[in-house]
Amino acid sequence: MRDEAVRALRRGVAVLVLAGLVLAPWAVDDYTVALLARTLALGLVGVSVALLTGVAGLPTLGQTAPYAAGAYASAVVGSRLSDVAVVHLVVAAAAGAALAAATVPLVVYARGVIVLMITLAIGELVVTVVGRWRSVTGGTDGLAGVPPVRPLWGLPVLATDRARYLYALVVVAVLVGAVLLVLRTRAGLLLRAGRDDEARLRASGHRVAAHVAAVHVAAGAVAGAAGSLLVVAQQFISPADFGFDTSALLLLGVVVGGVASVGGALVGAAIVIAGRDWLFGVLPGHAPLVLGVAFVVTVHLLPGDGRRPTGVRGRLLPGLPAGPAAEERPAPTGARA
Repeated sequence: MRDEAVRALRRGVAVLVLAGLVLAPWAVDDYTVALLARTLALGLVGVSVALLTGVAGLPTLGQTAPYAAGAYASAVVGSRLSDVAVVHLVVAAAAGAALAAATVPLVVYARGVIVLMITLAIGELVVTVVGRWRSVTGGTDGLAGVPPVRPLWGLPVLATDRARYLYALVVVAVLVGAVLLVLRTRAGLLLRAGRDDEARLRASGHRVAAHVAAVHVAAGAVAGAAGSLLVVAQQFISPADFGFDTSALLLLGVVVGGVASVGGALVGAAIVIAGRDWLFGVLPGHAPLVLGVAFVVTVHLLPGDGRRPTGVRGRLLPGLPAGPAAEERPAPTGARA
């Protein structure tokens, strides 16, 4: 009975939040609407981080790499080939997935801090390439003046901040809904089983590496799609949008929201980005320091309960013992053949 009440409360809160997001463009100014659209794009990248960190157990600092690949692919298509947003979205998702697939051999067989270091290196490498490939990316100056898009063939162009925000909201809602549906299937159960007890899942005959590779590519596609939303929202991109500070903010947002929660990743990303913007105003020049301290404190102090699996904390900080919640947790049914 209590579980049903909790689920009903969550559904009520989700409906209220969604209603607030839909009505927001009519309640705030254009600057805030544009900021909300960019926050949605970053929140979608946070969802991809949650997929890897919370569901697959691969803590990552490199999701800005497929995010950048998708953004630049979308910007190039928008400038030279098509103004249809759906085309941009598909191309961006494909670019993000392709980059993720290229890095599968580096990521899938590593664990713990090594994954963090590898993904961080991949992200920084992509930013360096973007900064030097001036003929395509505009170099450190970025790509400016990307033409506005239309959602589908025959529809009007998204000419206002409100229209671009609503488009981003629809895309995020559809993609997050699809991710939640997939996580309810047997594939989602197997991913969580591999996160909680990889050796046991492998012993039962499952190909853990293949599962992790699949979610790595899928997370890359989600991050790539988010890059397309960023281009639609601000019509300008530069390497500064994909630096290490963005990666750290995303991981902090996911940790705050709950690494195993897709909705929590969105909320956490929004909280962290709002906090960053507020800190830039009250502590000019010191916001990165404050956020860095917040990240360290958050990772050390948040408990490893059912919402924040000890598997993730253990892989981030392998020296810490597993929490009692993990020891009492029953074996995942999806791990059995």
